[in-house]
Order: sequence, then C-alpha cells, then structure tokens
Amino acid sequence: MEVFSGLLMGLGLSAACGFRVFVPLLVLSIAALSGHAHLGSGFAWIGTYPALIAFAAATLLEVAGYYIPVVDNFLDSVTTPAAIIAGTIVTASFAFDLSPLLKWSLAIIGGGGLAGAVQAATVATRAVSTGGTGGLANPLVSTTELGASVVTSILSVLFPILAVLVIGTALFLVVRWVVRKRRHSSGAAIQA
Repeated sequence: MEVFSGLLMGLGLSAACGFRVFVPLLVLSIAALSGHAHLGSGFAWIGTYPALIAFAAATLLEVAGYYIPVVDNFLDSVTTPAAIIAGTIVTASFAFDLSPLLKWSLAIIGGGGLAGAVQAATVATRAVSTGGTGGLANPLVSTTELGASVVTSILSVLFPILAVLVIGTALFLVVRWVVRKRRHSSGAAIQA
C-alpha cells in the first residue's frame, strides 16, 4: 500500500510540475524534511537543506519570471523539457521496491508524461491569452498556474488519492473541452 500511495503522490507532484517546475520540488523537499514524504534510495538529496534552499531560490525566480512580459512566453519554451524531467524525477523518487525497468518506465511515462501534458495545456493557455489580449491577461494566467501548482502539490502530499482524482477529472474536462472546440471550429469552417 505504501508503494501505491507513494506513486500516487509522485504522479500528483509530477502533474504540479507541469504548472510550475520548482514549486512541487520545494513542497516535496519540505515534506521530506518534515517526515511527510519518504523518498527512495538515490533521492534522499531532495530532502536536504541545501536542496531546500536551491528549490526555494529557483521557485522565486521562476514565479517572478512569469510576471514579466515576453519572459513568460520564453519560460514556457524552456520549462517544457524541464517540467518533463522534474516530473520523471519526482515519480521515480517514490518508486521504491520496484525493479529499475518498472521504476523508470513508470517515472518516464507516468510522471514525465503527466507533467508534459499539463505543461502543454499551460503553454496553449498562455498562447491564447497572449494572442487574445496582447499579453495583458498573462499575469492572471500566471497567478492561476501558480495557485494550481501550490494546491496540487500540497494536496498530493497530504491526500494523494484525492489529488490524482482531481487531476484526472481536470484532464478529462480539458480534453473534452478541446475536442468540442475542434469539432465546433471544423463545423464552422465546413459551413463557410
């Protein structure tokens, strides 16, 4: 059961990496230092004070960067691979008692894939915001993404099953919305 709960926590934190790369790592470091998260071998460094300081500094820089016009769009291109890597590392850190093949397969596909999917949605949202408002609504988008990352990270540590259910529901709703938008757009294009 601890392996299952740990993997759910890792997947939830991986999804949060798609919103902000360093917020979930900071929350995970705090959780590991306080005894709320137990990390697998090779990942104990996440729960050290030097890592906590590094994650806190990186979080502040990342959050601040998303409130600077033009920099926010640049960060989206840089953070996409970083989010996938962070999501992979976070999930792998909880995959103890698994064979290396299964551990890294789950981490790359589950953690990296989930972080990448959420990151892709945030990039698309920022692109729509930038195109539709000339970037004026981007601070609102940044604040929403930051809030989602913080809430998802904390929820993943405290209630991993609930976090995964919320993430799954949100992804389902987003995919359904995108499919409806595409159907509507292609239907309008055909009628024109």
